[in-house]
Amino acid sequence: MSSEPPTSARPDARRHVVVVGGGMVAQRFVEALRARDTAGEWRVSLFAEEPRKPYDRVGLTRYFEVRDAEELTLGDPALWDDPLVTLHRDCKVVSIDREARTVTDRLGRVHAYDELVLATGSNAARPPIPGNELPGVFVYRTIDDVAELRGWVESKREANKVTTRGGVVEKPVRGAVIGGGLLGLEAAGALKALGAQATVIEFGTHLMGVQVDLGGGQALKRLINDKGIAVRAETATKEMRPHRRTGHVGRMDFADGGRLDVDVVVMATGVRPRDELAREAGLPIGERGGAVVDLSCRTEDPHVWAIGEVACIEGRCLGLVAPGNTMAEVVVDQLLGGAAVFPGADTATKLKLSGVDVASFGDAHGRTEDCIEIVWADPTAGVYKKLVLSDDASTLLGGVFVGDAAPYASLRPMLGAELPGDPAAFLLPEGGGAPDLELPDEANVCSCNNVSAGTIRGAVTEHDCTSVGDVKSCTRAGTTCGACLPLVKKITETEMTRAGIEVSNALCEHFAMTRAQLFDAVRVAGLHSFSEIIERFGVVPEGATSAGRGCDICKPVVASVLASLGNGHILAGEQSTLQDTNDHMLANMQKDGTYSVVPRVPGGEITPEGLIVIGEVAKDFGLYTKITGGQRIDMFGARVEQLPDIWKRLVDAGFESGHAYGKSLRTVKSCVGSTWCRYGVQDSVGMAVELELRYRGLRSPHKLKLGVSGCARECAEARGKDVGVIATDKGWNLYVAGNGGQTPKHAQLLAEDLDSATLLRTIDRFLMFYIRTADRLQRTAPWAEEYEGGLEAIRQVIMEDSLGIADDLDAAMAAHVGAYEDEWKAVLEDPEKLARFGSFVNAPTTPDPALAYVPERGQKRPATPDEIAAGTAEPALAGPVLVAGPTLEVRA
Repeated sequence: MSSEPPTSARPDARRHVVVVGGGMVAQRFVEALRARDTAGEWRVSLFAEEPRKPYDRVGLTRYFEVRDAEELTLGDPALWDDPLVTLHRDCKVVSIDREARTVTDRLGRVHAYDELVLATGSNAARPPIPGNELPGVFVYRTIDDVAELRGWVESKREANKVTTRGGVVEKPVRGAVIGGGLLGLEAAGALKALGAQATVIEFGTHLMGVQVDLGGGQALKRLINDKGIAVRAETATKEMRPHRRTGHVGRMDFADGGRLDVDVVVMATGVRPRDELAREAGLPIGERGGAVVDLSCRTEDPHVWAIGEVACIEGRCLGLVAPGNTMAEVVVDQLLGGAAVFPGADTATKLKLSGVDVASFGDAHGRTEDCIEIVWADPTAGVYKKLVLSDDASTLLGGVFVGDAAPYASLRPMLGAELPGDPAAFLLPEGGGAPDLELPDEANVCSCNNVSAGTIRGAVTEHDCTSVGDVKSCTRAGTTCGACLPLVKKITETEMTRAGIEVSNALCEHFAMTRAQLFDAVRVAGLHSFSEIIERFGVVPEGATSAGRGCDICKPVVASVLASLGNGHILAGEQSTLQDTNDHMLANMQKDGTYSVVPRVPGGEITPEGLIVIGEVAKDFGLYTKITGGQRIDMFGARVEQLPDIWKRLVDAGFESGHAYGKSLRTVKSCVGSTWCRYGVQDSVGMAVELELRYRGLRSPHKLKLGVSGCARECAEARGKDVGVIATDKGWNLYVAGNGGQTPKHAQLLAEDLDSATLLRTIDRFLMFYIRTADRLQRTAPWAEEYEGGLEAIRQVIMEDSLGIADDLDAAMAAHVGAYEDEWKAVLEDPEKLARFGSFVNAPTTPDPALAYVPERGQKRPATPDEIAAGTAEPALAGPVLVAGPTLEVRA
């Protein structure tokens, strides 16, 4: 057994704080300490029992969509690279020696501390029901719990397949959830998402009994039933019995004599604080568990603190992340010499179940003496809303929202404050005349991260934040559960307006519409030219007679819109000036004014003959070559007058434009799949080629990248793409809205086990819907994040035709596929378009004398100014002229 001397015994060392626990509150403590300890007085060691970094337990259900634990990781990964932070993963602390001020981990190592913070959280409760340990009975607490649940349901689905004369029939997996609270309903939603049946068993009179009253619970039951989830309220589970053949859980018996056949059971009846370390260390424990702490979150031992669910503060343990985060901030302040104390718990909650809107805050049950309640109920619409007010109907004490939680974000920060106007107006449907709320600076907008309205306003006025994204990064508001984001957006935009910062969704000064609005307007009006569009929809300045000629913002957007609507990319006459330089020249301009040429290589598959052609072209024109990240070959250093000659050679060999220059499909990356790989389960190369040939030339608000992997090993990195396809033994899983770049995003699961035809149709609709509704230069990841209702709403449009436009989207993509034409070939066949490509009007084949190069690793690269001045660079040569160029007018 090894040990280290106490930090205090090393006078030149920083003080050492040990954090036991690797959950959300522990992460917040470390993050807050490093942010505020600017002098570096403390080093911190965090001991996590799980083999991963702290993750978002609030969003645990999202694991079924992302299938990647890393997607749930909290905060900035750089926190764990901080030299003053040490993260011990899979390293449970087994004992505390308060006298020696040390902790011992599961490997027997002893670690000294100056201060100890217990953030061990809680365990899922397993009520003492006979049979609660049977195979197939789960709790719903950690990523491992969720992964095991998923595997169990999938194995049961496979086992339930029965072969009949009519084919294979799959019997449904029968699932049940014990507990009708927040976590129970999320677990029921997870079972449905896995393709199982779900019945919620609730002991109380109604669902979410802690958060909502009886009226709200009845409305909630209707919404839950509409999701295909059954509910049995006022039902106690007596026993769970094994299946006689498998020994797995097979039946639930109830106290009222009823029974339910099941294949899987999830127990979601609450949590119990993990206070065993505190107990064994002799610290006082609360009546219902938890280490007893004072308002500074300090235990009886002056060097031991407790935060989060393990802390018993004011006689109770709080099972929500918001008060836990507040405790973390309090302890950080205390360690840095402050005097912060716990201000009280914000117990506001919001259900995170797709299609079910539920929220409550404050005295939701109206238990305050002499309070009054105002209720709006619409049973046919499944809406129940209630405000609890002081006896004079002025001060807000609490609220319940079921079916329509829109007022929640604005009203929750007003808890304890006087409401302006008639309180009943806040419960009316949208547009019903609710007054605008001007929140005081001290109002807590983001309870998860303890961010006030004043802090958000200060982000705009003092830190130059001019978007919701800026404010989120600056303040952390809205970065945990996201329930406050509508209010954060409203405060941000209001403060920007007040500060004289323009808040506008207009495309530019020439068009008051957004890109999506302009797209629809052009499509409906059937316009085909920029002049028609700006005349019809442009903004005419005061005193002017027209909207003008457009600008560098709107002209490329209009060009993209017209191209997306089937007007083609290369537009003659007036239209030829709309594209930016790269689009205009069908090649990417490089830093020395030359261009790069990238022929399409669908799926990265290329014949030896094709490789030879590219090599010969590069050699003949003296081009620098490099394999790109998208599995094709980039040729650099082509002068403008050489482009048609290069294209002619490539087109004659069967190549076409790779659209590396456009806001369009770039590449479809693939692994070798089942063609060669012994692990591949589908033909990923064939699918990649089919996708690339289908979507080539598809103009969009931003570039598009796709990937296809032949198995779950994901060698094509498909989940870093706008559209990612991963093979399964049943078909294809489809992921969308990912990207690399400056702000990388993992794609999210949209659909599973699709056959090839359904996969193509689903991608068709996703891409076309994105093209129609995204903003200018908006990638699919932020588009999906900002679209109202998020990816779930997009899924409903694409998979369930919730807007009734699926046929229109299908037709639009079919029109694109049918009308595709290679742009390089189109230039070569049109003398007017070909006339653009010359270095000088009166000497089209003369190279620019400013071009100079130096050799590097067997190729050439642009010379630096110093190399040119030193005379070590070689000028560009004229190069071969293999195709007769057009006849150009010579202008003096």
